[in-house]
Amino acid sequence: MSRYFCLDHPDVLTLTTQVVQAQPGRVVLAESPFYPGGGGQLPDRGTLAWNRGEVAISGFESEGGHLWHVLAEPLELPPAAVEARVDAPFRRLMRALHTDLHVVNAVVFRDFDGALVTGVQMNEDGTARIDFDLPDADNDRLRLIEDTVNALIRQDLAVSQSHVPEATALAEPGLIRSRSVTPPPTADGKVRIVEIAGLDRQACGGTHLASTGDSPSIRILKIDNKGRHNRRLRIGLASAV
Repeated sequence: MSRYFCLDHPDVLTLTTQVVQAQPGRVVLAESPFYPGGGGQLPDRGTLAWNRGEVAISGFESEGGHLWHVLAEPLELPPAAVEARVDAPFRRLMRALHTDLHVVNAVVFRDFDGALVTGVQMNEDGTARIDFDLPDADNDRLRLIEDTVNALIRQDLAVSQSHVPEATALAEPGLIRSRSVTPPPTADGKVRIVEIAGLDRQACGGTHLASTGDSPSIRILKIDNKGRHNRRLRIGLASAV
């Protein structure tokens, strides 16, 4: 995959760019500020505006090495300049949830013998769930990590990104935290690494806050046993639940 513009420029939410391919109801842009979704994170929302109007983006399709922006109406836009506008509150919600899930992941990985993630999903209502391979964990002990997670959020730890060769990512213990999914390498064979200063370092392809302190605190809403091995933690931003 190519590197997404939004990951290298996470604060650019309005971008003047060019339609380079168009079909009824979808377009390819020269550069796109939108995150198309993946790894449990919902895709961005937003609009495209041009000199004759505006249309909402309803989704994204990857095809033939291109990212197609699906339009909410069956328009065929001309090959001209457009202004791509990302829904800022929704992007910020996803960035906060994704960052907080990394903090939760880091604490569970550290305190529960390197437990791996088996599934993640972020929701538009400010909640999320993360599943761990934890066959023998005590649910009451898991619930107690809420205070630890919130203390780490309040420490306002810096969040940064880097890229390492895929072979390095696969060889370094703890860098790949999912039991079955690895972020796809970029076209030059590298894997994106997200680091929370002094706490966590792992492969990830999503959007994050610049520091943990930009997020509200979280609540652990529920812990479910999903089969013999899966423990599902449902969390929510305290400001949303």
